[in-house]
Formats: sequence, structure tokens, C-alpha cells
Amino acid sequence: MPTATDALVVVDKVNKHFGELHVLQDIDLSVARGEVIVVIGPSGSGKSTLCRAINRLETIDSGSITIDGQPLPQEGKALAGLRADVGMVFQSFNLFAHKTILENVTLGPIKVKKVAKKEADAQAMALLERVGVANQAQKYPAQLSGGQQQRVAIARSLAMKPKVMLFDEPTSALDPEMINEVLDVMTSLAHEGMTMIVVTHEMGFARKAANRVVFMADGRIHEESDPETFFTSPTSERAKDFLSKILTH
Repeated sequence: MPTATDALVVVDKVNKHFGELHVLQDIDLSVARGEVIVVIGPSGSGKSTLCRAINRLETIDSGSITIDGQPLPQEGKALAGLRADVGMVFQSFNLFAHKTILENVTLGPIKVKKVAKKEADAQAMALLERVGVANQAQKYPAQLSGGQQQRVAIARSLAMKPKVMLFDEPTSALDPEMINEVLDVMTSLAHEGMTMIVVTHEMGFARKAANRVVFMADGRIHEESDPETFFTSPTSERAKDFLSKILTH
């Protein structure tokens, strides 16, 4: 467990309701610099809500979330600054359909960080190379496969030089043959030391890339441990039940 000083993301006693539904119940989570956390659990367990709360796409009812020692801002410029520090990759790729792949990646640095176009283009091409789609730079999103679009979405987040990357089920909308090309990019990011919080159903990725697996169910964290321990000897009944259902197939 990271100590308070080296923790990049700290979620402290966070609660969130949607109407009567208590979707996050006293969530405590600390993520160290360079750590890869994979959050797994059944549908409706609060995983995506937690991910979105860390980027303040969802507000919280109580508790606190800090990024690099700073509490999450409420709105305005400070919030835009935070979003630059916290990259987010969603299920759907959310690329701008009317802009080229290159323009999608340079938009944030040019608009938010005021990077000169030439420099932004060079950085974007390097990132597109890194995720394996540099040859698609002048195409539009609709001309790319789902797997390619998701890799562009990762490059677009990286272009802002975030301190932490959030992935909310990044492969769940993809055809099976495209899933690995996205997971491979994520695995290499993990090995390069990017701090990552990943909500996913991909257990192979959790085993290979995670420093820690966090198991959520019914709005609570029931268990957290290293992947080996979690997958071979989970302690909570809820986790045992979940794993028995998914690992038998």
C-alpha cells in the first residue's frame, strides 16, 4: 500500500448515490506513482462510477479525492487543468469525426496547453507511432477499425502528458480480434511506468500488467491484493464467487 507521500491518487471515504442507489460506499483507495491498478468486479459494482469520479465526470456526495496532493476542483479553469493531468479512455472512442487522426491528437495540446502547431504535430506523430497507427494520421476516425480508433484515443490522452491514465472498460466495445492490439499498448504503457487505473473484464491483462487488483462489488471494495494472490487465493466470499463464475469458461 502506498504511503500518503508517494500516493498520486488518493480516494478517501468517498460516497456517491444515484437516487436511492448507494453506488460508492466509503471507498478508500491509494494509487502510488507508477502503479497499475486493475479494478474488476460484476456489472453494477461501481467500478465505472469510481473511475469517472476520479476525473470529476461524476460528482461525489462525501469524502475527498486528491490528485498529486491537490483536491479535485469544482469547475472552471482548475478543472480543465486537472483533466489535463488525468487522461481518460472510455469504452467508446469519443474521437471527433470531422477531424483527422492527427488533428484529434493535437487538439488538446494546441488548445489547452498552447503548444505550437509544428511541435504538437511532431509529438502527435511520435505518439501515433508508439501506438502503431502513424500511417493513419491523415485519415478520419470512420476510416479506422475500432481497435485503431481506441489506440488513437490512448495517443490523444498521452498527448496531454497526464500524470495518471484512467481506462474505463477500454476494450468492451471491440471485436475480439482487436482487443489484444489495445491491451498490448496498455501493457507497454504499464511497463514504461505510467500510473494507471484500469476498469476491465480482461483477466489476462490484470494478471500480466497489474501491480494490484481491486475487487469491487455492490459499491464497495471487498478485496485488494497482487494479481497472483487474488487469482489463486482470494479471501472474500464475493471475490471467490465472482472468480468461480468467470474462470471456469
